[in-house]
Amino acid sequence: MDDMMPLMTRATEQTAGLVRAVPQEQLGLPTPCAEFDVRALISHLEWVAAMFEALARHETPADQGPYTGDFPERARRTLAAWSRPGAWEGVSEGMGLPMTALAHMFLVDMVTHGWDLAMATGQAYEPDPEAVGRGLRFTEEMAEMGRKRGVFGPAVEVGDDASPLDRLLGLTGRDPAWTP
Repeated sequence: MDDMMPLMTRATEQTAGLVRAVPQEQLGLPTPCAEFDVRALISHLEWVAAMFEALARHETPADQGPYTGDFPERARRTLAAWSRPGAWEGVSEGMGLPMTALAHMFLVDMVTHGWDLAMATGQAYEPDPEAVGRGLRFTEEMAEMGRKRGVFGPAVEVGDDASPLDRLLGLTGRDPAWTP
């Protein structure tokens, strides 16, 4: 927990900052996630935050609801839930994964969806290198399970000299060269 909370906090705050900077007129823009426009991506982030907050409290997550525009507030509640020592104990009942794995999943979501949002809206994005590295190592171990569960798309090939962020994006099914 001690080393993950700062990474989760920085990645979450960075993504929340990106969300706050999206003007209404950009909500219909496409994103690197083909199934989401910007509004749907932010709605997905709202659900991700609510889901990981519930999981940190060892509760059953609710289904995804409609877009509300409150991701930054939900993100704060998620971080507060994970800051409790009990959040890190045991295994998630619904997913059957150690709670530390769920924290890594949340970190990967914040880094990759932050990139999605930045690319779609033309915002600068330089995620914390330590968060990217940690997310990459976790994703390398979990990518096949993620694909089987429909969380990741097919891997996108990146060059041997690709940055850690590009390798993470490729593993999760994103094309690092995506443009709107």
